[in-house]
Amino acid sequence: MTEETTPEPETTETMSSTESATGTITLGDAPAETSEDTFTPREPAAPVHGWWWGTGRRKASVARVRVQPGSEGVLCNGKPLEEYFCTPRDRNSVIAVLEATNMLGQVSVKANLNGGGTTGQAGAVVMGLARALLGYDPSVESVLREHGFLSRDARRVERKKYGQAGARRGFQFSKR
Repeated sequence: MTEETTPEPETTETMSSTESATGTITLGDAPAETSEDTFTPREPAAPVHGWWWGTGRRKASVARVRVQPGSEGVLCNGKPLEEYFCTPRDRNSVIAVLEATNMLGQVSVKANLNGGGTTGQAGAVVMGLARALLGYDPSVESVLREHGFLSRDARRVERKKYGQAGARRGFQFSKR
């Protein structure tokens, strides 16, 4: 004895728990996913006046980064990277994006930075550069995600509270 079930039309009414246990639920005409259909590569973004743009933020810093084919290097607010970022840690974090994607001598990068300090600005450039490279060449997305260059770091400075010396520190206690 075979029981034939016909798909019910979609309604806006909610079903009770007894109806959902006995009835069939249809989710629409969504095709079954196969391993070949799960990944669809992005279409390359169109350049704006010959540049691919990416915006990065970190703490209070904002970086608007432009990328185009060439070998001019990295310019931050009109200065070379080595001159703008004095600490090797900040320079290396920016260069790490280009090295991970094998585009170190292949693209010219210009970044407009404002707000925050040097570490925040370096983090903003990393994210903006990763987003710009993603528009330039969508095939590098897996490398950028693997290294965490596309993830926004949401940590910010915690605000000072009233009745305290700082965000967490209280005033010095005096017994007498």
